[in-house]
Amino acid sequence: MGKVTGFMEYAPRERSYEKVEDRVEHYKEFLIPLPDAELSRQGARCMDCGIPYCHQGCPVNNIIPDWNDLVYRREWERASDVLHSTNNFPEFTGRICPAPCEAACTLNIIDEPVTIKTIECAIVDRAWSEGWIEPQLPSHKTGKTVAVVGSGPAGMACAQQLARAGHGVTLFEKNRTIGGLLRYGIPDFKMEKHLIDRRADQMAAEGVTFKTGVHVGVDTPIKEIFDRFDAVALAGGAEQPRDLPVPGRELDGIHFAMDFLTQQNRRVADEPFSTNKEIWATDKHVMVIGGGDTGSDCVGTSFRHKAASVTQIEIMPKPPERENKELTWPNWPMKLRTSTSHEEGASRDWALTTKSFTGEDGKVTGLETVRVDWRPDDDGRLRMSEVSGSEEIIKADLVLLAMGFVHPVHEGMIEDLKVDLDGRGNVSADTENYHTSIEGVFTAGDMRRGQSLVVWAIREGRQCARAIDEHLMGHSELPR
Repeated sequence: MGKVTGFMEYAPRERSYEKVEDRVEHYKEFLIPLPDAELSRQGARCMDCGIPYCHQGCPVNNIIPDWNDLVYRREWERASDVLHSTNNFPEFTGRICPAPCEAACTLNIIDEPVTIKTIECAIVDRAWSEGWIEPQLPSHKTGKTVAVVGSGPAGMACAQQLARAGHGVTLFEKNRTIGGLLRYGIPDFKMEKHLIDRRADQMAAEGVTFKTGVHVGVDTPIKEIFDRFDAVALAGGAEQPRDLPVPGRELDGIHFAMDFLTQQNRRVADEPFSTNKEIWATDKHVMVIGGGDTGSDCVGTSFRHKAASVTQIEIMPKPPERENKELTWPNWPMKLRTSTSHEEGASRDWALTTKSFTGEDGKVTGLETVRVDWRPDDDGRLRMSEVSGSEEIIKADLVLLAMGFVHPVHEGMIEDLKVDLDGRGNVSADTENYHTSIEGVFTAGDMRRGQSLVVWAIREGRQCARAIDEHLMGHSELPR
């Protein structure tokens, strides 16, 4: 794959970014693509490693060495065909996937993996600009109908695959436009929403019907959907946020991260809010609780609001700067990750827990925190203990809770269906047939597996579509 000696001849090179002082003035993407000649060299670095561990690292099993080789040879259209054979939406993953494929790359042993994500994004962006991506119409219609509830990446992938198999597919979305948290949770500076619109147009041409502004289980009973379709796929995501029930939680100025992020995305889209209470970080000391990607998105958004300061804290200990390759490769490593939002000026702290919130006149003014120590117990599990004398009050005018999501929202559709749940409160189904406890009802994505990555959602949506196709027709030619 690539050039036999390419990994020795060429150094890894990633896309670059606009300067911080420029990009915080807008909400557009700020990636600067590599020129074609450099992309060819990066494709050449894909070595003939015998076992392509990148396949193991990639949830959709992208055929990475093949399209790296094609980019090296500048056969871009063929590279697009190979890329789309496993991934419905590589422009999404090429922007917001954390690239577990690169962590698994053989060259990551020396911290110089092939820049797979950069190449992937370049392939699909070129394919769109050249007009190579067109609707894939089914060769025949089956006469079967499927309702897909939820239009995030799992629902979109499931709906598109089913339409290509010839089924009549209706995709239901509670919001004004499709995309789920891709549209309303991911900031525009990480992924602009015209990318979703473009795929929606392709899906509509392939036969998918969109029903937006329909909140199944709230304003439309799930039984009504269930009775009208031959099969139903639940792909509503995991939207129940993890709360922080400590004294002072009721103070004004403490919000869930997703309330903050979705408001800003609606502002950018000139879309109305469902509430009159706007959340702004302007001139405020912002405290983001939670060290993951959602917290990072809050950091970048706060800087664009012109916050006075932004701090992100995490209860877990600080990860190592570099993982132990002998212990972790080719698996996803636990190591310190610094996002572009962090580079815009955020302060970060670890092993810190919030005991309570302080306030004046009903508004939050700070956090009472304490350091924690993590040590393994007799079973090897890490146990937390507070560090005596480490108590501190940190000033904060705006607190954003970004501690993840615990499970799907149960009220409404899930409770009405009385579908079985797993031990974590997700809709129960396996990864072979994606079938729930109710005949003809399937589930995929975060609603089934819990909070996860966009690439896992696409994988599950594709596999769920195949399972539904088999259920309806007795066999399926859709790929898993």
